[in-house]
Amino acid sequence: MKSRRKETWSFAIVLTIGIVIAFIVRSFIFAPYQVQGQSMAPNLEEKNKLIVSKMTDVSQLERFDIIVFDAPDSDEQYIKRVIGLPGDNIRMTNDILYINGKPHDEEYLKKERKNLAFSYTGDFTLSELTGHETVPKGYVFVLGDNRKVSKDSRYFGFLSEKEIVGKAIWRYWPLPSMGRLN
Repeated sequence: MKSRRKETWSFAIVLTIGIVIAFIVRSFIFAPYQVQGQSMAPNLEEKNKLIVSKMTDVSQLERFDIIVFDAPDSDEQYIKRVIGLPGDNIRMTNDILYINGKPHDEEYLKKERKNLAFSYTGDFTLSELTGHETVPKGYVFVLGDNRKVSKDSRYFGFLSEKEIVGKAIWRYWPLPSMGRLN
């Protein structure tokens, strides 16, 4: 009888430790995320499932990273691509992205823009959209890959680092698309 009680007690301890570890990992290190909507299509489609690293702050982000954040205009979470980092000047002219005056090839959009007879993104300057010449410290400027439907920094302005949930690092569903996100 003591052996059975001891076994049950050991199982309960192991189960409790497992739950605590899972809670810590989910709360502070990694979290699953499911893409909602078409703002990142075709690179990320609706219902794609991702792993998000929560151990990311603005100083660790790189241009073109994909991030998940608490939407500044709703109770949802959005997923977008970081285009501007603190100190960057951003403008779009004739479907060419300029960061600090230098053109940047948005390789991830080439297929979508290939046969279009119209502007994929639309011209803008950071100053026109936000009243600022550069991205302020502690903020980023984000755009969705599907620019015609994306609700992004062109609409809600800069994104505070406090709103960033984490960086999307891995797609695990659908299986044929499984892999690291650039």
